[in-house]
Amino acid sequence: MADEAFTPNTDDLVVNNTRFAERFDGGDLQVAPSRRLAVVSCMDSRMDTFQILGLANGEAHIVRNAGGIITDDVIRSLCLSQRLLGTREILLLHHTDCGLQKVDEDVFKAELVADTGMKPWWAIESFDDPYEDVRQSMRRLMLTPFLAHKDNIRGFVYEVADGRVYEVGSEPIASPHAG
Repeated sequence: MADEAFTPNTDDLVVNNTRFAERFDGGDLQVAPSRRLAVVSCMDSRMDTFQILGLANGEAHIVRNAGGIITDDVIRSLCLSQRLLGTREILLLHHTDCGLQKVDEDVFKAELVADTGMKPWWAIESFDDPYEDVRQSMRRLMLTPFLAHKDNIRGFVYEVADGRVYEVGSEPIASPHAG
């Protein structure tokens, strides 16, 4: 992918923003989400979290990272979301065909060391099964002392092939697409 020609996008995006600003009508939205909901999702470009869940702007906090992993920074964001901005519900949204399912953490870190001379201090947290990874994320949220509200945490896997979300319980479940 590094050998492909690349043209920066920022100038186009600034033009897009000008068009957006001309019809902007969200200046009265409050900083606290109206549904008192925080969603933790993967950064995958195929996932439009608002569209997938039928949310409108201003209804939820959306926290995204590679894999939708519950990291210290995600817990930091959720803590602020709950304690300062009133959210009471957390929805986890991972997905099938995630890029982290294709990463060998040791190989990736070795490549980083070879390229930079420095070992990363953070974990990649690759995984094999998105359903099990959601359960892992739910367990991490239940164990952190920093969240004030843990009674409304639910996890889902978004199926990139059909656009549906499948709920994940705290106990192991079979993938709906397993043979």
